[in-house]
Amino acid sequence: MEQKKLNDSWGMRWGALAIVAFTMMAAYYVNDVVAPLKSMLEAAPPSGLGWSSGDFGLFTGAYSFLNVFCLMLIWGGLILDKFGIRFTGKLATILMVLGTGLEYYAMTNMVGVTSTILGYKSDVFIASAGYSIFGVGAEVAGITVTKMIAKWFRGKEMATAMGVQVALARVGSQAAYAVSIPVARTCELTTPVLIGLVCLVGGMIAFFSFSVLDKKLDKQMEETAKKETPDDEKFSFKDVAAILSNPGFWLIALLCVLFYSCVFPFQKFATELMISKYGISETVAGTFAGLPALGALFLTPIFGGMVDKRGKAASIMVLGAAMLIGVHFVYALPFVTGSWIAIVLMIILGIAFSLVPSAMWPSVAKIFPAHQLGTAYALIFFIQNIGLWGVPTLIGYVLQNYCIVGITEAGTNQYNYTLPMCIFTGFAILSLLVAFALKVADKKFGYHLEEANINHN
Repeated sequence: MEQKKLNDSWGMRWGALAIVAFTMMAAYYVNDVVAPLKSMLEAAPPSGLGWSSGDFGLFTGAYSFLNVFCLMLIWGGLILDKFGIRFTGKLATILMVLGTGLEYYAMTNMVGVTSTILGYKSDVFIASAGYSIFGVGAEVAGITVTKMIAKWFRGKEMATAMGVQVALARVGSQAAYAVSIPVARTCELTTPVLIGLVCLVGGMIAFFSFSVLDKKLDKQMEETAKKETPDDEKFSFKDVAAILSNPGFWLIALLCVLFYSCVFPFQKFATELMISKYGISETVAGTFAGLPALGALFLTPIFGGMVDKRGKAASIMVLGAAMLIGVHFVYALPFVTGSWIAIVLMIILGIAFSLVPSAMWPSVAKIFPAHQLGTAYALIFFIQNIGLWGVPTLIGYVLQNYCIVGITEAGTNQYNYTLPMCIFTGFAILSLLVAFALKVADKKFGYHLEEANINHN
């Protein structure tokens, strides 16, 4: 009789997931905590940092700068497949802590410094550098946790587990949007970032704790299932070419970059949109901007469970992309200014934000074998990061140069968001076209995306 492994126990595999989910929750909090503060950052010191929309766009896009231009995500994926989950995850959490520490330092100790670095204000450049280092750690942690779930939940509740992990991570996002402005008003402008730094230290300790369990699981797998990992099943650099030649890779990657470019960069500017166009109070505008994360908390595990039991992943991705078009198109209409409409659209965005990830990430595990998963996820995340770098930078540039319509009572710029929302609508339309193409490819190449994930044999 085969020995029962750790991941055969429902409690152990879900307990392991809970530990790493806390790490990602802290990462998502830090990722989003500065976004609601955009208007406050533009105020002159000492109440703000004196940043422009261009500075904010540069900072926001810096998250993905090293991942894109230094190929850090690619290297992270190769390290993951070569050295495993534990080593890569520990490295990623350390990078997140160091990067956030540098970001906090720049925002608190370099305010008012008149020197420049490569033509950028010193505090903007150093804060962006820290955020970029954090971005490397956060994205590598993301692919590591995704591969961890594929390992611990293969043949079990994989899509549900991925959905739960995404949902719990969104708790961090929602917390960031909800508390950022009130905490900044009550304490210091950078206090929300400091809270994130403390949480990340806790997340690093949590991942180190998970590593103990994962090491024990590996020993059990070596003892009872050596035949599952023969030499020809181990990663080699030839696998990169195999991944890149797979049509499913390019379709998933394109859908990923287009879809997430309509969500994450939009949320970075959504708080200001809520305040300037829809007249929502700044004390709650961040909370409404974070509604997609709150929706994901409840809906992603539900949709993940549906994919596990009934399949239809390709169809779900088409539906989610179509919903994005409606949301951004209505936001672009200049004559629609009702606050309740803005809130309803955020709820719909939250549903779409739950549908697509719950179907997309488990689909990757169907398209590629286990020994290629880390690199496949890394390459997809790399392409996604091109959008996460380019789109916020583009939107910040467009706002700064084409959308200023006045000055607020606080002395900061007031913007018309019609043009930026048209840009987001265009990306949403492209994501729908790619989702349809993926559904066609699923039938042609037999990826089985429409089939259930749970193996009942």
